[in-house]
Amino acid sequence: MIAYLDQNRIRRAFNRAAACFDERDFLNHEIRQRLADRLELIAIEPKTILDLGASTGDAAAALQVRYPSAQIAGIDSALQMLRLRSQNATGTASLCADAGALPLRNASVDLVFSNLMFPFCADPMRVFAEVRRVLKHPGAMLFSSLGPDTLIELQQAWREVDDYHHVLPFMDMHDLGDAIVNAGFAEPVLDTEVLTITYRDLRRGLDDLRDAGSINASVGRNPGLTGKDAWRRMTAAYEKNRADDGRLPVTIELVYGVAWAGAGYGREPGDGDVEIPVEQILRRTRF
Repeated sequence: MIAYLDQNRIRRAFNRAAACFDERDFLNHEIRQRLADRLELIAIEPKTILDLGASTGDAAAALQVRYPSAQIAGIDSALQMLRLRSQNATGTASLCADAGALPLRNASVDLVFSNLMFPFCADPMRVFAEVRRVLKHPGAMLFSSLGPDTLIELQQAWREVDDYHHVLPFMDMHDLGDAIVNAGFAEPVLDTEVLTITYRDLRRGLDDLRDAGSINASVGRNPGLTGKDAWRRMTAAYEKNRADDGRLPVTIELVYGVAWAGAGYGREPGDGDVEIPVEQILRRTRF
């Protein structure tokens, strides 16, 4: 998936969305709660936690409640998101960095929690490798992502208009699983869930996506403005999905994953290694 996404465009979109993110992005909040429920499946008491793709800090606040003695650090590439996170998740470290080049030591984290960050990564395989590098043994990664049937109605409607990419290229569960195994993880477990959100007005649904930072950053997108005729034809095609109750569906395919950092990857804690607390590993971002 390298070069399919414009990372600068994604970063700008999330920086613009930061001010209204918590108000408009109900989907991120709902999925974060569902992902947090799956922490019951991970039988560890982490001392150090990385909130990867931290956004405005709602995950960190929930993690603090569940693991009150853990040190929690959040990483995000959007600085405006992290400025809000510093207010919402006090007592935790924040760092503005690329998930594909984590500024952390090898084997320094017990748990990586990542909610809906991977759909916006140009190279998820590289990110999985970095997460594996920083995890201790045994350590765990818990994440959520979006599958290829996400926004399927919108994809199909635009296909009746032109050949541009109007939706991000989401990885399916099997490709994610292969990437996790190739990164050196053990015992990955992935499953999917489909949510359907309904709207009376399509534009309201698309506005919700935009206001939450979910813009089209595909390299194959239309480089120009969408004309009135193209928009009219797309909305007419989308109208074919309107249900008897007068509402339009928006399909979200969720992928959940948990994987363990198995033995045999680099040096593990012990045998002369020194474990460094999170506050010494991270440089706190100054706002």
